[in-house]
Parts: sequence; structure tokens; C-alpha cells
Amino acid sequence: MLPDEEGSVISGLDTEDKSVHEGTVTYDIRFHAIAPDSGEPIGLIVNVEAQNDFYPGYPLTKRGIYYCCRMISSQYGREFVGSHYEKLKKVYSIWICMNPPKNRENTITRYRLTEEHLVGEAVEPVQHYDLLSIVMLYLGGPDGENYDGVLRMLDVLLSHETSEAEKRRILQDDYDIQMTRTLESEVSVMCNLSKGVIEKSWKKGVAEGKEKGILSSIESLMETMNWTLDQAMTALKVPEAERQNYRNLLEKQ
Repeated sequence: MLPDEEGSVISGLDTEDKSVHEGTVTYDIRFHAIAPDSGEPIGLIVNVEAQNDFYPGYPLTKRGIYYCCRMISSQYGREFVGSHYEKLKKVYSIWICMNPPKNRENTITRYRLTEEHLVGEAVEPVQHYDLLSIVMLYLGGPDGENYDGVLRMLDVLLSHETSEAEKRRILQDDYDIQMTRTLESEVSVMCNLSKGVIEKSWKKGVAEGKEKGILSSIESLMETMNWTLDQAMTALKVPEAERQNYRNLLEKQ
């Protein structure tokens, strides 16, 4: 894939990967990209996932590995046919974890294939085996170490407390990202992510009955968004007169 007339090096892909024997994988975001400064248009297939729940019942790294394997195997018949394995494109699965445990906050970890010389030193060109990478970005907050660069930028974008106008200002002033109409629209989409979590929790509360349901929603937001009790009640617009009741209920549990 070559850049288009506007110089674009990213092309969106279908977010569903269907297999007769392995079922369907639905990615959050998946796209083609071209590696910069590579000397030639090296193709990449990138998958990006936003993850609220760090403990879904399985290690997220294993899911990332599985996604990479599916993106590699699905290239047959799309990127190459027959025995033209030289046309395989490298795949990335990038995970943005918004509520990691404290010991992982504000860290970035990469998992990839490497060459290990067991006997002798036979060297294979790195591009022949370096075909998958899993990158885990664990967000934290300004109180922790390493709160800078892409970690700070993502934390700001996904923050429920920072206004849309402030997010645009930080991106432009601190990261020199010019706010075109397209980027302004994408910032709005990012702002709606946290709102979507709040609305989902509220609907769950209504379905379960007012007191019991709201209590469940408060607990859900405290766990998934890493909020305090007061922050969760403010997000759910719990009247001030009713807040002490929910504090008492939580203390009894």
C-alpha cells in the first residue's frame, strides 16, 4: 500500500476477522500503516484495543498474542497466496489499559519474537522473523512516575475530568498537534468513551432497581474507572441528600 495523494500512511481495515474453525474476532481498531523512514513502503497491520478491566479472567497478554496470530494467519488470501510467505506483513496488537494495578501504572511493555543463538551464531535477517509485537500501555496519573509522553497524552484524552477544550489545548500546546477539523472530531470521540462507561453503568442501575442498582453502578465505576466514591456518585448525578445513604450501604458490605 502506498500513501495516497494527501500523503496518508494509514488505511482502515474491517474490524471483524471471521474463521470457520476459530470463530469471529472483533477488534476495536485495525488498520494498515507504512513504517516511516524505512526506505521502502513496509506494510504493517495494527490492532488497537482499549481495556477497562485488567482482570477479565485471563491474561491480557495472551489475548494480545492470539490477536496477533489471527492477524498473521488471516493474511493468506488477502496479502498473499500460494507459497509467497515473503509478503507477510508485520502485525502489532496495542493495548491501552486504563485501570491497571498500581505496580503497572505509567509503564509500557513490549513482547516480541527475538533470535536466540543456542549453538553457533547463524544470523537471520530480523525482518524474516520479527513479525509480531504486543505492546501494553498501562495508564496511571500525574502522581506517579513516568507520567510523560504518550502515557500522559492518552491519560488526558481518556480523562473524564478534563474538558474537551482543555484536551485540544494540551494536544496543541504541549504536543504540537494542530487541531484540524478531523482531529477535533476525533478528540470528541475520545471524550465520549468515558461518558459511554457512565451511561452503561447507569442503565444497569435502573434495570436492577433504584437503590440496589445505583449501588451496583457506583461499585462498577469505582472498579472500572478507578474513581473514589464521591467521583462515582457525582458522575451518576446522585443527589447530595442521598449520598450518605450509599456511603452507609457500602460500609456495611
